Amino acid sequence: MAMEGSESAHDEPSSEVQQNQSPRKSTSPPGNEEKGIHLSFLLSNAEAGSIIGKGGSTINEIQSQSGARVQLSRNFEYFPGTSDRIIMVSGAVEDILKAVDLILSKLLEEFFVEDGAEGDPESKIRLVVPNSSCGGIIGKGGATIRSLIEDSRADIKISPQDMYFPGLHDRLVTVTGTLPDQMRAIELILLKLVKDQYYQQSTHAPFPYAGSATYCLSFHLNGTYLGISF
Repeated sequence: MAMEGSESAHDEPSSEVQQNQSPRKSTSPPGNEEKGIHLSFLLSNAEAGSIIGKGGSTINEIQSQSGARVQLSRNFEYFPGTSDRIIMVSGAVEDILKAVDLILSKLLEEFFVEDGAEGDPESKIRLVVPNSSCGGIIGKGGATIRSLIEDSRADIKISPQDMYFPGLHDRLVTVTGTLPDQMRAIELILLKLVKDQYYQQSTHAPFPYAGSATYCLSFHLNGTYLGISF
């Protein structure tokens, strides 16, 4: 799948400090900074447009501030069964987490609608994770995912394997909560994935659904969505 992104992402990293970022503690494995990995999740077309910005200005700024590389699938290239594009953030763990924090903060700022409720707003993010890596997140008898939920205070749900899409070898891990809780959960999940051999191998081919673009597009030509909602 061809991706959109900036070509001059980290030529001159910005010294500007991002305000109001969610707090999180660093628990990156020693030596991991030298190992490039990735984290993929879904965005609607409107959200993708917000992250790209006019002339790519926003995505360039996110890359400059975080040091991570940010790429998006092209318009109408969707994750199977959804009307959402795939965004991939790659780099060292700390850089990925900073970029995701910037992205989610931007989306909250632009798309969150005040409902009068007290406390921090809650939202959800859908991570794209290989089927074979989900077992490490779930754990024996669900022990690991319960621990992740308890530690982060975010709600974490993993979609079942979808037999309606032959060749689909990823599942969606939905993380719901306030931004600090989401970021803690994402950090814990990413640190699990870093240790997974199959996930590291998938870094070399993170966009396997280019052949699904036309299939998904046919659902949207007449404005009617027939896909299966995760």
